Amino acid sequence: MIDSIKDFFSQFIEPGIASTTTGTSALQVATAALLLEMMRMDNELKDEERQAIASTLQTRFNLGREKIETLMALAEQEAREANDYYQFTSLINTHCDLVQKIQIIENLWHVAMIDGHLDTHEMHLMRKLADLLYIGHADYVAAKQRARESARLPA
Repeated sequence: MIDSIKDFFSQFIEPGIASTTTGTSALQVATAALLLEMMRMDNELKDEERQAIASTLQTRFNLGREKIETLMALAEQEAREANDYYQFTSLINTHCDLVQKIQIIENLWHVAMIDGHLDTHEMHLMRKLADLLYIGHADYVAAKQRARESARLPA
């Protein structure tokens, strides 16, 4: 697991960047892994969900298409090997402030809703991740509402 993250760092992160590079790249993997886990929650893998994840990663981390594909492949591998979500949420908690974490929750809601409905497994994962990211109920509900409006779902 660590070797694959190191390979990603050495392949796509410019040499000479400050020591926060490792944290930034780990944050990218952690965020991508959670988004991919959300995509898998309803057992229906749809292209629109994968495209929403790629778009989110491109916007959030300003990555090109090739880097996004590599990041998603690495994140899928990491998510399959993970025992739980804590390894991902702890990285996010270390490197993100509350506003950034709320944005991640909103992005997760967006992926969950992009197919036009919310599955009970998706809702369960959202509550679990919000708790692990220390997101308060009001921020959780507001992020859900923004994602619902973005997906044009009824309230």
